[in-house]
Amino acid sequence: MSADLRHVTTWLFDLDNTLYPVESGFMGEIERRITAFVMKVTGLERDEAFKLQKVYLKDHGLSLTGLTLHHGVDPAEFHAVFHDLSLESLARDPELVAAIERLPGRRLIFTNADDVHARRVLDRLGLAHLFDEVFHIGSFDYVPKPDPLAFQRMNAAHHIDPAATAFFEDSERNLAPAAELGMTTVLVGPHAPASTAPFVTYRTDKLAPFLRDAQLREAA
Repeated sequence: MSADLRHVTTWLFDLDNTLYPVESGFMGEIERRITAFVMKVTGLERDEAFKLQKVYLKDHGLSLTGLTLHHGVDPAEFHAVFHDLSLESLARDPELVAAIERLPGRRLIFTNADDVHARRVLDRLGLAHLFDEVFHIGSFDYVPKPDPLAFQRMNAAHHIDPAATAFFEDSERNLAPAAELGMTTVLVGPHAPASTAPFVTYRTDKLAPFLRDAQLREAA
């Protein structure tokens, strides 16, 4: 059965691995650049640097947070590493563009990436014109999802009513604080159907068909 989203007036989307498929491999290049950055900052060999970045990701929700806390890394220096990433692996999906375009109400991006990366990716995907705002990591003072404070700052900045909001994410744990606030949560990606997390409202391996078939409120 199609998802009943007739109560939703605010549509909140993660960016990476949510608005484009994991199969693109784009996040793989991001991870490789993070590892190289950790190597540069710490002097560790590649394998040890990779392990450390994953520890920071697990402990803090974002590798950058660990690098900032333990190595004094400037967030701007870190994010600049991704500003020249090739976008060739990302393709515009007309079905997804049409599915998002039909969503009634506000559409927002909520991402742990910075504003430059978010705009580059959205432009490449042909989605930039469909979103009202991008709430990026700098917008919430580098406190990343899934920290509840990030959600508090996002809600305050955009006067969000959680009960009328749907949040789409590829990271299961990032949906937990959204559900706690009362949002409808949607886990996206090939791993989603296997999720048994009680805080996930809907699960879909492909975003475009899910949005296309969802029940929506009628436009005013």
